Amino acid sequence: MIAFRYPHVIAAVVLAAVTATCTTARADEASATLARYDRKIDASIDRALAYLAKVQTDGGYFPAPMRQNTGVSSLSVMAFLAKGYTPGSGRYGGVINRGIDFILKSQLPNGMIVGRTSSHGPMYSHCISTLLLSEVSGMVDSDRQKKLDVVLGKALKVILAAQAIRKPKPLHQGGWRYSHKSKDSDISCTGWAVLSLRSARNSGAAVPKEAIDQALRFVMNCRTKDGGFAYQPGGGPGLARTGTALLSLELCGRHGGKAAIGAGEWILKHRKQIRFGGSHFYYGLYYVSQGMFQLGGKYWETFAADMYEVMLKYQKPDGSWPAEGGSAAKAGTCYSTAMGVLAMSVTYRQLPIYQR
Repeated sequence: MIAFRYPHVIAAVVLAAVTATCTTARADEASATLARYDRKIDASIDRALAYLAKVQTDGGYFPAPMRQNTGVSSLSVMAFLAKGYTPGSGRYGGVINRGIDFILKSQLPNGMIVGRTSSHGPMYSHCISTLLLSEVSGMVDSDRQKKLDVVLGKALKVILAAQAIRKPKPLHQGGWRYSHKSKDSDISCTGWAVLSLRSARNSGAAVPKEAIDQALRFVMNCRTKDGGFAYQPGGGPGLARTGTALLSLELCGRHGGKAAIGAGEWILKHRKQIRFGGSHFYYGLYYVSQGMFQLGGKYWETFAADMYEVMLKYQKPDGSWPAEGGSAAKAGTCYSTAMGVLAMSVTYRQLPIYQR
């Protein structure tokens, strides 16, 4: 069993201060270029959260073409947390609690948190839901915390066991793929697994450091000669893939290293490839935004200005962002809206995993 050592009392005191006003501290206040977007971004995110709250079902999940998808619902809950809202308090306290309860009830006997979903890649939903539970641990009331500790412990065991499966191709060892029994790896699934393990370790879970190190070795096996990162070792680079690798490196002890800076430079050079309506637009936006924010400086300022312009232009009157393109169309409007919020709210620094 995974052991937890969550500082609940300290967390409660800190969160009480945060939720009193739900104000947002900016991480890029020194940038005049980005500061001029502040009010527009605040209003945009408020409209997006109002949309998500409106469409949440009585069962706590957020609707998606993939039925009761735990990944989409977890991303939607994290969107509220990213603005500083917390479980059980404030305007969206009930929305967040209902979402958490849905995730807690969705764990299968084998430890997977997938619920009733038609997703072809259950590890995506599982890792995203594990990340959510780790991020809210210490924020919820005592009864939910007891349930959460049990569910989260089982969920982390699934992720660690999936990583330990022997991969016939040595360069794939240390990563993750669509299924918890997969014998190969890709950087996309690996990114979500890394985030969940890093978050859990930050929160006091006994996640072995070696698991993080092995994951980073796989990430580096995906690096290409020009500084970008491929979906799998030996493949070609892409923006979403490079953003995933950059964030993984930044959050796991490689901040500002040669590979991270190289990834940032690659993204700056190719950033126009992230086109609204593209097959992986929101996914790429999310990871590149998070990764470039971690690098800061010219990397964040250049990318953020481009991102703000596009997202403000395409937000719909109801507050949502349209689910256009391959992956977004399959995941639905709650997915595209939640990912949009998570990409644009990074400067608020509310979720622990996304802080510099």
